[in-house]
Formats: sequence, structure tokens, C-alpha cells
Amino acid sequence: MLDPKVLRDDLDRAIRGMRLRGDEQAERSVRDAAAADRQRRQRIQEVEVLRARRNEVSQAIGLAKREGRDAADEIRAMRDVARQIKLLDQQLRGVEEAMSEALLHVPNIPDERVPPGEEGSGPVLSEFGTKREGDIPPHWEIGEAVAGPGSRAPVLDLARGAKVSGSGFVFLTGGGARLSRALIQFMLDLHTAEHGYLETAPPLMVSRASLTATGHLPKFEDDVYRTDPDDLFLVPTAEVPLTSMHAGEILDGDDLPLAYVAHTPCFRREAGAAGRDTRGMLRVHQFDKVELVRLCRPEHTIDQLELLTRHAERVLELLELPYRRVLLPAGDLGFANAITYDLEVWAPGVGNWLEVSSCSSYTDFQARRGMIRFRRETGQRPELVHTLNGSALALARIIVALLENGYHGSGEVLLPTVLHPYLGFDKLEPINTAAGSKPEYASQTQTGQPGT
Repeated sequence: MLDPKVLRDDLDRAIRGMRLRGDEQAERSVRDAAAADRQRRQRIQEVEVLRARRNEVSQAIGLAKREGRDAADEIRAMRDVARQIKLLDQQLRGVEEAMSEALLHVPNIPDERVPPGEEGSGPVLSEFGTKREGDIPPHWEIGEAVAGPGSRAPVLDLARGAKVSGSGFVFLTGGGARLSRALIQFMLDLHTAEHGYLETAPPLMVSRASLTATGHLPKFEDDVYRTDPDDLFLVPTAEVPLTSMHAGEILDGDDLPLAYVAHTPCFRREAGAAGRDTRGMLRVHQFDKVELVRLCRPEHTIDQLELLTRHAERVLELLELPYRRVLLPAGDLGFANAITYDLEVWAPGVGNWLEVSSCSSYTDFQARRGMIRFRRETGQRPELVHTLNGSALALARIIVALLENGYHGSGEVLLPTVLHPYLGFDKLEPINTAAGSKPEYASQTQTGQPGT
């Protein structure tokens, strides 16, 4: 949530930030919140004047009684003041609710390093690896044509995913399921053993308050899956529970920074995906992701963002995937984000850069909503922490990139060396389609015996 002090002391900065985002509705919400804040301060002043008047009348009543005089006029004045205070208190509550509601619709102010522009216009800050070019099939063709060693079960089964759950869902089978599990374990091992994160297994359903604290609600309610009547939501990202686990707490400044890593499935309705390429695993409703979250002192935010981003980049480098770091422009920033680096991996089969990680600083925006604070020294006033997070990484598009970058003309898919100990094999092999052969899972319906 935006600091209300900005509305009083630097309203022009807030308005410039919303204009930089190209968000007219947010600019209106800023003005509404500022107007409500002015009314709130006016009502507070009026209440304070009346309370001072009430104290004066109370003293006059006491004096009249001590002197044996009739205090009827003073008592009537006291009742009138009390009535006015009650009325102003009601008005104050209404104004405060209006201000809070307006602020819920105001996104974070972009960091001064964020350039203007819309989606796709952000500068490329760095690149790693060499892009493969040539006639490479897309992953949905490769995934249905290769399997793990000794298996005939294709790593991807898109048709059955759609049959069971509808579009935007996929089965990973055989070598595909094993590849997914290997990636998760590799990433968790790297981030805990080398990068110092605390592994956490969070709840997969979160409250409305948790989603509001992290900035996902109310703006993105159409993009999340909700359970009724419990009013709980399936996690769109582990960022939500990992950040909200400290809501309402005052942390010891000596314990900062805190660093958490978690693997969770993530669930997103992708209500705004119309017109985008949704083939294969490019845009799905359920996907696995390893998420990094850091909480730090405000003065360490810039260094912490660079550190977190390098941790995500290290995963891509060990997976031998070509990638680039992009600084998102203001028009493409997330609602709560102050600055974001996107990591995009090259997918030669679809001929495009695919976002696999967004590494962001939220400054004190989420901490203010969730009241996550720290104390520098005993007895000092608590301050808001700064929060950061990033995917490291989102598995669906990583599998896309591994299939397309590892594909060879023989039909094999060579897998990165770092995964070999986790997999027990180094490549995916073409499925034997000789006459009479059937996919391994098809034979299960005839024999009742699971395949390998």
C-alpha cells in the first residue's frame, strides 16, 4: 500500500508514477485517496477542537457544582458537544474507509531506475549463452515424440490433460514427470546449500487477507481460483504465503535479511490471456514453481534485488540455457512492484524469448499492507521491512526450453549435465513407433500392469 504521507507531502510524485504506468484509473484513485485524506485530517482537527471544548464544559460543570450553582446550561452544552463528537466520529470512520478503499486500488510508485514504456519495450541489460537457430520443432511436437530411456510413454500428453481438466492443463508422464521432479530437487538443493535460503513447505490455500497484503487483491481477483464458501484461494505463487507468514509481526533487525525458498504448484486462471500464444505449455493454469522471497532493511533493497536475481540466473546457467535479463518498463510493471527484472529464456522451437522469472522489489508496499515490521534496536520504533521475490524458476517454460534447446536431428533431447545425477539418464529418446507398438500407458488398460 502506498504511504499515505506521500499523498500529503509529495502528491505530484504519486501522480507522475501512475502516469508513468499509463494507469488512468490508478491516477483517479490517487486523487480520491488524497481528497479523503484531506477530509480525514479536517475531521480530526474538528474532533480535537470539540474534545477540548468538552473538557472546558466538564470543568465548568464541576466548578458550578462545587459552588452550589445551577449547571443546567453547562450540562446542555456538554450534551450538544457529545452529539457533535459522535457525528464527526462517524464521518471520520466513513472518510477513513473511503481512503483505505481508494489506496487498495493504487499500485506502487515505479523506482527511479524504471524506464517509461509498455510491454515489450524494456531494455535488455545482459545476455548469456548462444541462441540456437534452425528448423527445430516446437516443444509440443517434441514432447509427444520422446520418452525416458526404456519407456514408450511420451513426456508430454496434452490431449489427455485437456480431456481431464480442459484447456491449459497437461500431463507429464514417464521421463517428463521425472524431469519435473529432478528440476525441483536441483533448484531446492542449489538455493538451500549454496544460496542460503530456508526451505519452506507453505499452505497451498491462502486467505483473502494474505492475497490483499501481497497486492494480488482486489485488482487480480478474476485471475485466481477461489473456494466457496470458505473464501480461500489456491496460491497463484508461493510469494503469497511466504511473505504473509510474517504479517502483523515485528522482526528483530539482527535477523534480517530473511530468505525463504519453496516449491509449490501454482494456479492461475489467466483471465487476461486472450490473444496470446497458449499452445503446449506456454501458458497453463497449473504449473510448478520454485520461489525465492527475501525480507530486508530498506537500505539494503538494491543489493538484495541484485543478489536474488543472480540466484535465479545461476539456475539458468547451470541448465545451460541461453537467457537474457530485461528491465521491465513502467507500463509492464506488476501492481505491487517498484522495479522488476524479467529473465527470459530462448526457445528456438517457438522462436521466442519466454519469461521464466520475474525478480522484483516491492519496497515497503507489501509490508505496509501486511504490517511486517522490524526493530533496529531495543526500544526503538518499529519500521517497515522491504520485501523482494523472484521465481527460480517456473518449471513449465523451463521444460519447454530444455526440450527445444536440447533437441537434435536424430530426435533425441540431450539434457544438461547438472540434472544427470537427479535423473539417472542424460537424454530423452525417440519413441519407437514400429508397427504394432503402442504408447506404454495404453497397454496398461489392457494388462492392468503399470509401465516403467
